[in-house]
Amino acid sequence: LFLVFFSPQVLLLACAEDLGCVPGFQQKVFYIEKPFEFIEDQLVLNLKFDDCKGNNKLNFEVSNPDFIVELDGNLVALKNVSEVGRALFVHARSEHAEDMAEIFILEANEKRDALKEILKLEGNLGIPRQKRAILATPILIPENQRPPFPRLVGKVIRSEGTEGVKFRLSGKGVDQDPKGTFRINEMNGDVSVTRTLDREAIANYELEVEVVDMNGKTIDGPVRLDISVIDQNDNRPMFKEGPYIGHVMEGSATGTTVMRMAAFDADDASTDNALLRYNILKQTPTKPSPNMFYIDPEKGDIVTVVSPALLDRETMESPKYELVIEAKDMGGMDVGLTGTATATILIDDKNDHAPEFTKKEFQATVKEGVTGVIVNLTVGDRDDPATGAWRAVYSIINGNPGQSFEIHTNPQTNEGMLSVVKPLDYEISAFHTLLIKVENEDPLIPDITYGPSSTATVQITVEDVNEGPVFHPNPMTVTKQENIPIGSVVLTVNATDPDTLQHQTIRYSVYKDPAGWLEINPTNGTVGTTAVLDRESPFVQNNVYTALFLAIDSGNPPATGTGTLHITLEDVNDNVPSLYPTLAKVCDDAKDLRVVVLGASDKDLHPNTDPFKFELSKQSGPEKLWRINRLNNTHAQVVLLQNLKKANYNIPISVTDSGKPPLTNTTELRLQVCTCKKSKMDCSATDALHISLTLILLSLLSLFCKSF
Repeated sequence: LFLVFFSPQVLLLACAEDLGCVPGFQQKVFYIEKPFEFIEDQLVLNLKFDDCKGNNKLNFEVSNPDFIVELDGNLVALKNVSEVGRALFVHARSEHAEDMAEIFILEANEKRDALKEILKLEGNLGIPRQKRAILATPILIPENQRPPFPRLVGKVIRSEGTEGVKFRLSGKGVDQDPKGTFRINEMNGDVSVTRTLDREAIANYELEVEVVDMNGKTIDGPVRLDISVIDQNDNRPMFKEGPYIGHVMEGSATGTTVMRMAAFDADDASTDNALLRYNILKQTPTKPSPNMFYIDPEKGDIVTVVSPALLDRETMESPKYELVIEAKDMGGMDVGLTGTATATILIDDKNDHAPEFTKKEFQATVKEGVTGVIVNLTVGDRDDPATGAWRAVYSIINGNPGQSFEIHTNPQTNEGMLSVVKPLDYEISAFHTLLIKVENEDPLIPDITYGPSSTATVQITVEDVNEGPVFHPNPMTVTKQENIPIGSVVLTVNATDPDTLQHQTIRYSVYKDPAGWLEINPTNGTVGTTAVLDRESPFVQNNVYTALFLAIDSGNPPATGTGTLHITLEDVNDNVPSLYPTLAKVCDDAKDLRVVVLGASDKDLHPNTDPFKFELSKQSGPEKLWRINRLNNTHAQVVLLQNLKKANYNIPISVTDSGKPPLTNTTELRLQVCTCKKSKMDCSATDALHISLTLILLSLLSLFCKSF
């Protein structure tokens, strides 16, 4: 037996017998306690449907295919059923009406609360606390109904009659978008749908109904009218998250999960319309087994089903498999709708093959003195070229004590490029033997090791070439005084021929001699001077003069070696000091008679330079006009002893350096005495030029000496 609860609307109908026949289910909502199991052919409850016109061509549909409603309204199970969900929906349709009933299945602990909620008991009379004037029972409408429209889907009832009043319906689907989907007969309360509904667009409509008088004034309501759209299986499953790419390592254990496929169904997720089951329709390629993978029909997980030995990337026709996956709704039943997608599964490589040289011995020939790649070593590896399990790493494990060789991997070909990085010498060794090892970037799996084929020998033959003579030492350095006599010997250079087995002769020549000061004996290499060596020459940098010489052997063709000679020049006192400035100006009424500070410089080096000695030549006339005061080792100051008239004066000043022997230079300081007014100095239109008598006497003496 089943405990059946009646909804408030049903109780209201029971108290309104004077309202006449209402088309549809006489009770639309039922609450039953969930049994341990629904028994085959056992009555669940009785549904009463009346279209008020004889129920011609009456037909029932149940949302769960495990149940049917017989023509007398009895709901029975077609087989023993333990799980049916929280609700059943029964759709009834006759020639003149159709309606939907809801059967809610409650757990035992929900019974008491449901009864109180539904009946709202007052005392023990079982009468609702308050009698409603408007009865608006929920309406259930299947989606995708076919024309003709409008279709009657329900009825709103007023307990106090409909004379002199009108029904008014409002809300989304009436006067709000999508407008005009529902309408109500103003006079009798019949509710109609005007078009096909789509649950996936709108699943529920919440409308309001009220009763108004003929002037539009509200008398009763508004009361909520719920319309629910019953789902139909009108949406195929869809795979939305592609492309679907999975990876599995070769040799993986049977049952290894590769990836998950998940489809989406827009139908009601609480119904079988969206209950999906997965299946593999096709596998490409079909070798080594047509059933390499299995998909969990409920979860969509793809797993391997072959042994690890068959999941061998190197023996497969292709390391890529494509599976056509089907998702079917209705729990995979034949009537379900399907959707498909392609899953791509890549068999990832692991390092289960060691690289092997294509031959045990390689040959190479290189000329002495040459660097660069001399041979490419080739290897084979069955692993995936795009991974570190294939990429080779080479090393020289024997025969390279002088580190003359290096080996690197060509990233495109995986070959080992063996190079000479330090020039080889034929006279030292004409043959070299290297032992080369090859490994992978990634370590091998534990049960695989590198074998004899992972090493190879390289035999290298060095070819003799005519090498140029070599100077010893190079560069060559020597120290000489500047100004040594022409023809002096600087040094004798020494060059030897590395080709000791060829017994060649060597000749010498000057290659670069910027100042043209040197010569070399072509036979014995003696370097001598052809001009005076001058430390102050612009060709000398930091006291060093540089020249280049050639040593040429007698080979065919001859080979040349270059030697560099650095001559450090020692200074001698061969430059007189110079004085600066040589012009000074002073006002004829100046109060400060310190005319000018003089400086001296010398091209020579210390100690042939400062301290300098400053002296005035003998002054003519009855009185002295100026004097010179020493300020420091390199500077002195000229001071007037009295104001002079506007004129130009030449003052002879002698400067002597500290060399041994010392050198003296006499320079005339030109002094202009000018007129100064308002901070302006006028040195034009000077009076007669005043020349020191001493300077005149010196000039006459010079001319007299030249005449003899």
